[in-house]
Amino acid sequence: MEAPHNSPAAETAPKPAGTDPAAAPASTASAEHGGSAGGAGAVPEAVTVALTVTSPEQMQELGRRLARVLAPGDLVMLTGELGAGKTTLTRGLGEGLGVRGAVTSPTFVIARVHPSLSGGPALVHVDAYRLGGGLDEMEDLDLDVSLPESVVVVEWGDGKVEELSDDRLRVLIDRATGDTDDERREVTLVGIGARWAGLREALG
Repeated sequence: MEAPHNSPAAETAPKPAGTDPAAAPASTASAEHGGSAGGAGAVPEAVTVALTVTSPEQMQELGRRLARVLAPGDLVMLTGELGAGKTTLTRGLGEGLGVRGAVTSPTFVIARVHPSLSGGPALVHVDAYRLGGGLDEMEDLDLDVSLPESVVVVEWGDGKVEELSDDRLRVLIDRATGDTDDERREVTLVGIGARWAGLREALG
């Protein structure tokens, strides 16, 4: 369960048709994606994969699937409302990466480092809600790990940590509104940069 923030709802994903995470995505598309309107620089190509998750167990399994395509230096940015499943997805990532320690919301410590138990990359799990300084503040956290050799997962990171990498994976989780018992989530994966050009094939 994600720890609450006293904040307005975060940006959420559109509601495309999707599939069970265990199957290939039902709808994928390549699109241009920009960090800010009116930017003068070249806009990196983005690959979008949309799918549907219907339970916390499927969200965690999606995290395990994503872990298979992650590599040291990858930046994963999670966006979604409170309780959407960001920490549940990260828990699956931790399981898939084979890291030490239970993955829980890092709200009160800002960041947690989970070392690998198998010689793979460490998982750096960051809650950027109170991280106002972006990259500079990340470097001031005194994390006992080299970020380029780790997988960095950032909740609430939009507009704050993009400088960590030109290539990044944005995960937007849209939950049903009104009915709090509805576990259905529409998940949109947006791979930005050359690193993620083969995202849909990797998840297929």
